[in-house]
Amino acid sequence: MEGSYSRRKFLRTAAAGSAALAMSATSYSRVVGANDRISIGVIGCGSRGVGAHMAGVNEHAKGQNIEITAVCDPWRVRQEVASEQAKKWYGRAARKFTSHRDLLALEDVDAVMIASPDHRHTVHLKAAAEAGKDIYCEKPLAMRLDRLIEACDAVKKAKAVCQIGTQLRSLPSFTGCRELYKTGILGTVGRIEQCRNGEKPYWYGYIKDVKEEDLDWKEFLGDRPMRPFDPVLYSGWYGYREFSDGPVPGLGSHFIDLVHYITGAKFPTSCVCLGGTFTWKDEHKFTCPDHVQALWIYPEGFMVSYSTNFGNGSGNSFKIFGDQGVMDMVTWTEPTISAEGGGKRMGEIRGNKRVEDVPHPDHFLDWLQCVRSRQTPNASIDAGYQHAVAVIMAMQSYDTGKRTIYDAEKREIREG
Repeated sequence: MEGSYSRRKFLRTAAAGSAALAMSATSYSRVVGANDRISIGVIGCGSRGVGAHMAGVNEHAKGQNIEITAVCDPWRVRQEVASEQAKKWYGRAARKFTSHRDLLALEDVDAVMIASPDHRHTVHLKAAAEAGKDIYCEKPLAMRLDRLIEACDAVKKAKAVCQIGTQLRSLPSFTGCRELYKTGILGTVGRIEQCRNGEKPYWYGYIKDVKEEDLDWKEFLGDRPMRPFDPVLYSGWYGYREFSDGPVPGLGSHFIDLVHYITGAKFPTSCVCLGGTFTWKDEHKFTCPDHVQALWIYPEGFMVSYSTNFGNGSGNSFKIFGDQGVMDMVTWTEPTISAEGGGKRMGEIRGNKRVEDVPHPDHFLDWLQCVRSRQTPNASIDAGYQHAVAVIMAMQSYDTGKRTIYDAEKREIREG
């Protein structure tokens, strides 16, 4: 991988000096260095890091000339799994690290994929940007607004190509919904809602037998207070508010990102959120709510509702309601549009029709192409900032019982 670092410096210089040319991946392939192999490091080697991120980019390994060359995770077992997987794909094991600091110090790593626990996203994102890497970062982007701002500013300052892991916006079906929505066929849209339910909270499925001697407990905790090692706290971190805020940012971030993507809306002006643990009370003492409801008001003139019921899996929905009809997206790959419920019944919608797909590269391919072309990925850092603001507003309202208001000009959330 000699020359990899100089190639990255060339790419950044080219991007700064010739952004106006908006080079396509095809035209850029004729530029010196464009065919060099992209060396990728993975920060966080759990099921998401290995099963989604690594597997996702590996599908394009030959076409995009990439290799996963380094992995890091505080749990030695997951380091080894990720490293061995890379060996099966590329013929040599990826280098293993416990801390992101050591991985980011590698000059021959061009880009990193961040799939660490939620409370570490902004730490890893900011550090990766400052290390000069391009980045793919899992959602939700942040748990705190101040750290969100710091990390996003660092990415922009570094001119890093950054894709956020709200991959649903890259499905051809949702891109089709976006294009159809632009036509105004739904009339005046007043409400958008999703109910994403399940019999049991997803965090129960992550509990594993973890041995203390195999884990760097301090590295996992980060800036959280030190306490005795707890294998359930570590492996089931999705269910504890210290490390994750539960369904609204965990699942609802996909939904709110799609609201922004399809409608073109930017930021909610206000939010209220209520919830609690009503069904799953047991010895694990999980602190994330198993039932929650969030409502946002957008200046574009509609209300957005997200709810989760982890006590009964029925009642799932995902709809955009207009006065001329409804767009039903509960089946992600087969959304439909109909005049159902339209008060005027004088619009253009006839029958119940499938929304036509609009082709789009898958989310990982889009990122890899943009790493080479220096163009902006489909889920840019700005898109990540937008979904993160919305879910942070919701969780602040959940915690205080008060409405939150966002001031986009000042980048502030306050009670109101």
